[in-house]
Amino acid sequence: MIPLDPLPNLIDQVYARILEAITDRTLPPGHRIRQNELAERLGVSRQPVSHALHLLHRQGLVAESGRRGFEVTRLDPERIRQLYEVRGAIDALAARLAAGRVRTDAKGRTQLEAALDAGRTIRKDTPLARLIALDVDFHSAIYRLAGNPAIEEMIAPQWPHMRRSMATVLAELDYRERAWSEHEKIATEILAGNAGAAEAAALAHAQTAGRMTEERLRAVDRAA
Repeated sequence: MIPLDPLPNLIDQVYARILEAITDRTLPPGHRIRQNELAERLGVSRQPVSHALHLLHRQGLVAESGRRGFEVTRLDPERIRQLYEVRGAIDALAARLAAGRVRTDAKGRTQLEAALDAGRTIRKDTPLARLIALDVDFHSAIYRLAGNPAIEEMIAPQWPHMRRSMATVLAELDYRERAWSEHEKIATEILAGNAGAAEAAALAHAQTAGRMTEERLRAVDRAA
């Protein structure tokens, strides 16, 4: 049998750090990744960096570039539109289920209220990485309150791509407030147990985010 890698935790940490840099555009689309340089910046050897980059490559977040090199992939507007179509359906289902369980799942309700309260603290100078984390926490709280583990299992592989797409629109100051206004509406309907209204609000939010992201990405492509 092949021996197990002795550094799984370090690989996970390196993977998370590179993913964060891709998400908040510290490593922007098209950026050529030099493994030696990245390893030096992270204070690790090349081995965990190489492992992490291959994981990111498998997810489509980096692509092969040149001899044993990688570069950050560009967001495809069409692919993002497709992802948001699917996410809209999942989020609508999750919101409906969450509204049906909100009176019997005290822990889930508390987690959703805490995620909403955390989102209310954002300001114009809130770092982009923090904005994305708060957004993910809010939607994850709804998924947990829905009480169907398959929802989180299905959405988990897409979170890295969704986080990158979030950065595209959350970088715009005017949308930050709009996004959380829409979150407030979704949460209000869930907490009130209004399943139909919660479902409609969640679907509308995903559709708006998807449309704005696709339009923004196409505008960037045209300007390039």
